[in-house]
Amino acid sequence: MFQKSDRFYVGWFILCVYLFIASCGGGTVSPPPPKEGAKIAAKKVEPAKVVQKAEPEKKEEPEYQYNPTGKPDPFKPFIELTPVREKVRTTPLTPLQKYDLSQLKLVAIISTPEGNVALVEDSTGKGYFIKRGTEIGKNDGKVTKILKDRIIIEELYEDVFGKVKKSEVPLFLHKIEEGGES
Repeated sequence: MFQKSDRFYVGWFILCVYLFIASCGGGTVSPPPPKEGAKIAAKKVEPAKVVQKAEPEKKEEPEYQYNPTGKPDPFKPFIELTPVREKVRTTPLTPLQKYDLSQLKLVAIISTPEGNVALVEDSTGKGYFIKRGTEIGKNDGKVTKILKDRIIIEELYEDVFGKVKKSEVPLFLHKIEEGGES
């Protein structure tokens, strides 16, 4: 009827019940309450002598205090990014310096005896004449060359090491295809 594993569990259950019952009893039985009208015999109660047990002195451990010297701040990022330094300008930006070079389109190049002049157009269709030395673009760009099919703009940028470097960005002439504008 019972298997070996069932007998094992039943045995543990009986043992637990026995230990529970044994732990509940074992004290002295208190006398029943006195009946009404019965006189309680007064016993002379001597004051109990207070015996102090010698407890071993507890050594108070000092409270733990965190000392951050020589340890990294856990709330600081591991890699600190250098803040972008904004240049203080004494002159206001020209309209061409407010555009990124990708937003401008080279429409025409005009040859003159004083030097070539280029016409660039912004995304709204407004045109601007530029010549050599004109400041253009958001990255402090300056027109260095105006050739027959493109203009060369020299821009300044900061590399990952914080050094300012120059890059030449060409802006090619927008050619009109046959059959209309593109």
